[in-house]
Amino acid sequence: MFGNLGFSYIGLLFLLMLFIPNIIWAKRKPQGYTSDKENKILLFFERLGEVLVCCCSLAFSDFNIHKWTRWSLWLAAAFILMIMYEAWWVRYFRSGRKLSDFYSSFLGIPLAGATLPVLAFFMLGIYGKAACMLIAALILGIGHIGIHIQHKKSIDIGN
Repeated sequence: MFGNLGFSYIGLLFLLMLFIPNIIWAKRKPQGYTSDKENKILLFFERLGEVLVCCCSLAFSDFNIHKWTRWSLWLAAAFILMIMYEAWWVRYFRSGRKLSDFYSSFLGIPLAGATLPVLAFFMLGIYGKAACMLIAALILGIGHIGIHIQHKKSIDIGN
């Protein structure tokens, strides 16, 4: 239910796909971005979810590639979501890097910068049949997507 302990190279790959664009973003934040006034409860959920997702991603070998079955479609879906996440970042970095670019949708998915990785890690949890990853992704989603919703609302009000 919680997974088999062991290193996951797929989890490491997903984390690299998550962290590399975020490291670049730290030097290319949108004009006018501030993390002031973020809801402390959502921030707590976001940070807790980040830690849990990172730990689960690396600590369970269930996320590694196994014999191909219909169940493997969950892994394929997770990879597609992460590729979409990378494409969203490319679009953001090529944009004018405004707040509206950062909180944009991608291929119909709202707040794609927050939503896509959360969905990808949730799908990875389904693939690995790892309840801890499902819980971690839900906690991350509450915090991360919740904060992005708040930011989006604040720029919508400002326009």
